[in-house]
Amino acid sequence: MIACTEFIPAYSELFKFLESRGGREAVLDFWNYLADNFLGNLKSLVEENGIRGCWLYWNHTLNEEAADFTMELDEDAGEFRIVMHHCPSKGRLLEWQHIEPYHDYCGHCDVLYRRVLEPSGYQYIFDMSECDRAKCSLTVRRKEGAGVSSL
Repeated sequence: MIACTEFIPAYSELFKFLESRGGREAVLDFWNYLADNFLGNLKSLVEENGIRGCWLYWNHTLNEEAADFTMELDEDAGEFRIVMHHCPSKGRLLEWQHIEPYHDYCGHCDVLYRRVLEPSGYQYIFDMSECDRAKCSLTVRRKEGAGVSSL
């Protein structure tokens, strides 16, 4: 079976191709399409479990990807945080000498998850300042007065 990480260079090349054909808007359109059509599991987990749904979603996906990360969940405060110590996707792209990563490869994490979480009453804060070192962090917090469940 092919691991999900085997598709990383294909994703990067696809993002470059889309941008070459339709500009940045084509890449954003693709990412929005993915969020709308393939992240229903994240949306459902958050609808059913409140902020804990984020923990449930990323606990599964990041462990499946063998990422080096720390997650924090504070249900009382309505806050969830991931610190990515080493992203296997971006890390792999940075290791390979034969491929130039898409210049905004990590941007897909911002667009996809923001598109799912913000309409559900959450603030999504994504720090990409260390993406050139395969590190990032994200914080999801319940918006004041949003009326979302927090279990």
